[in-house]
Amino acid sequence: MIFVTLLVLVMLASAISACVFRDLLNALIASCLVSLIASILFYFLQAPDVAMAEAAIGAALTTAIFIIAIRRTKRYEEDEKNN
Repeated sequence: MIFVTLLVLVMLASAISACVFRDLLNALIASCLVSLIASILFYFLQAPDVAMAEAAIGAALTTAIFIIAIRRTKRYEEDEKNN
């Protein structure tokens, strides 16, 4: 029970930090952490099929797609250096 509470607190902190970060890559990593913790919590709730789907789609595939999109656009600190 303490481990689940700790995971929920880390998940909440990651979600807040994903909203606060100005760098897109840092925000993406924080949101990936939220998805990864969600898949661990689904496993603890005895839903391994949902946990595997969340880990594969939410943490892996979505993160990979967003990384590709960020690489093809400008990141925040590159834009700030030019100004």
